[in-house]
Amino acid sequence: MLTTPLAFAFVLGVLVFVHELGHFLLARWHGVRVHVFSLGFGPKLLSFKRGDTEYCLSAIPLGGYVKMAGENPEDNPQGASDEFMSKTKWQRFQILLAGPAMNMILAVLVLALVLMQGDRVLAFLSKPAVIGAVQAQSAAAAAGLQPGDEIVKINGRAISTWEELDMAVSSKPELDVEFGVKRDGVERTVTVRPSTREVTIRNGATFEIGTIGVLPDTYPVIDQVNPGDPADKGGILRGDRIKRINGVRMIETRTVIETLRSRGGQPTEIVVDRNGTEQSLTVTPEQRGETAVIGVTLGSETISYMPGPVEALGLSVQRNLQTAGLILRTLGELFTGKASPKQLMGPVGIASLSGNAASQGWVELFALMASISLNLGLLNLLPIPVLDGGHMAIMGMEAIARRDFSMAVKEKMLFAGFVVIMALMVTVIYNDLTRVAWIERLMPWRN
Repeated sequence: MLTTPLAFAFVLGVLVFVHELGHFLLARWHGVRVHVFSLGFGPKLLSFKRGDTEYCLSAIPLGGYVKMAGENPEDNPQGASDEFMSKTKWQRFQILLAGPAMNMILAVLVLALVLMQGDRVLAFLSKPAVIGAVQAQSAAAAAGLQPGDEIVKINGRAISTWEELDMAVSSKPELDVEFGVKRDGVERTVTVRPSTREVTIRNGATFEIGTIGVLPDTYPVIDQVNPGDPADKGGILRGDRIKRINGVRMIETRTVIETLRSRGGQPTEIVVDRNGTEQSLTVTPEQRGETAVIGVTLGSETISYMPGPVEALGLSVQRNLQTAGLILRTLGELFTGKASPKQLMGPVGIASLSGNAASQGWVELFALMASISLNLGLLNLLPIPVLDGGHMAIMGMEAIARRDFSMAVKEKMLFAGFVVIMALMVTVIYNDLTRVAWIERLMPWRN
């Protein structure tokens, strides 16, 4: 598969091309002359001209641009009918909107293609967030959360599944979060401060996410029983769910392994759930080296699906809408201090994720591309001057005021937007640098 630099270039190149293609196509649709269509910024490496437009590949591969006739005052517009500013506000609005819209359409189509390949997902992710176990010395334990509690709200917003809980908590390391917890039919509010957990991907980059130390109400599943081994002799079958060992509740595969590790040669009661009925079995683990085993392969409950094209497209739209809502809420929480800016990432972070996804296959790489494309589309719709959404917001305010703002006013707005974008860039670059191990070691305040 692709190396990290090639994967990054592929993902970013496709996303930038699609975004700028949206602006280009709508500009041409409305009869606007386009001077330049460029992938990248800075010095031009390759270029050719066709009609009125110069198509080029530029040296700095961190974006792209479409330069339209009469787009800026410094272009000395002549008022010709094929200039950008000669078009109606509605036409200009469509041209600006087309870039982000194309990124969102790409996200839907690419994710649909990924979903059509089929997958197996953990069953508990789509179930209510009922706590099966609380890890010792965790944030949840410190806040008094207990097995059986159901988390139904986070910072006042209702959640209904473990997947929503995981996504919400991961963006809030070291921040106080209000959890709505239902216990014995009564809902109460508990404040929990998620701790930070570092996740290291294959290429060595690290990402910090929030965790509260709770596990779902699930049980390990027997995926395979080795013939002639203790589990086989004790009557354990493939598909059994291990509920308890010597009266201790089992939730994770790791818990089963650790519980059996020191029980070599000792008869052990294992309670399994088989087709909805509990059965108590006696198994004597066999000592092999430093650990005792019963001869099984353990897994988790999963759900398999293989949607057709129409169903995959519908699922893609649904998931992108859910993800878009999460992204917008997270952006809002960043500005209110309810989410951690550590979650923001720039080119280095995207490159690391692209390389990691590429090493796992094209399905993972395309899934990442869909996610980043959606993020890029939404980011460009933010009402921040300099971004497409900022220009659209200015036009909207001019339409409400029924007059065009002066160039001085627009310049101040654009400068304010530039300051915001620069602050975001500094944040994401700093975050990216901390994800590179040898650079982080040079930061004494991080050690």
